[in-house]
Amino acid sequence: MAALAAAAAFAVDSTTSFKMVRSQAAVDNDCLEGAKAQVDVRTTPTDNQIMDVSVNHASKNTEFELFVTQQPNSPFGISWYQADFTTNNQGNGEVRARGIFSEELFVFAPGVVKAPQLDNQDAEKNPKYDPVHTLHLGLWFGDPKDAKEAGCSGKVTQFDGDHEAGIQAFSTRNFPNLKGPLGNIKWANIPGGELSGKGRSLEPRPFLLPLFTRVPSRGILRTSP
Repeated sequence: MAALAAAAAFAVDSTTSFKMVRSQAAVDNDCLEGAKAQVDVRTTPTDNQIMDVSVNHASKNTEFELFVTQQPNSPFGISWYQADFTTNNQGNGEVRARGIFSEELFVFAPGVVKAPQLDNQDAEKNPKYDPVHTLHLGLWFGDPKDAKEAGCSGKVTQFDGDHEAGIQAFSTRNFPNLKGPLGNIKWANIPGGELSGKGRSLEPRPFLLPLFTRVPSRGILRTSP
């Protein structure tokens, strides 16, 4: 069998990891001691991100809500509901979200329009605002009763689909207010070639497909070194 060779373009995955810490509210309430949260964000060859968030030694059998926020501490600024998950009976849990979770993550409202009314806490319309980057993360108790059982405040917040959540449990307040960890995920960090334009990797990295040879009388293929 004749040897084959070809060239192709690809981008290598790039992963950024960081920790979340107990929120200021949790520290003030002296709760969730010993609980930890970890975030791993992988940039794929298609320039999207896969974000894995996990907690350990947190409240058992408890639902947490994941938000992307403008700042890590109250009043948080613009906040975007991403996902939720429930811990097991050991207080461990994790969730995966896919999307844009890099320095390019932003929200904006080019105009004022009417908004859907799903409950009596919903705004009737949105304000107009310029692009705002939301580069922090926060985890909230899904139920204020769970927060209280964990030794935290039973204060009700709006950080859940029914707007009846507990206090913030974890945050990225270990990063500066205006320099959230998602801002460290830059196009320049993605292996694959020279930067141009907006900073995206445009020059492909070639690679050679392996060469295959037939082993006489055995009918199998073997990769050449």
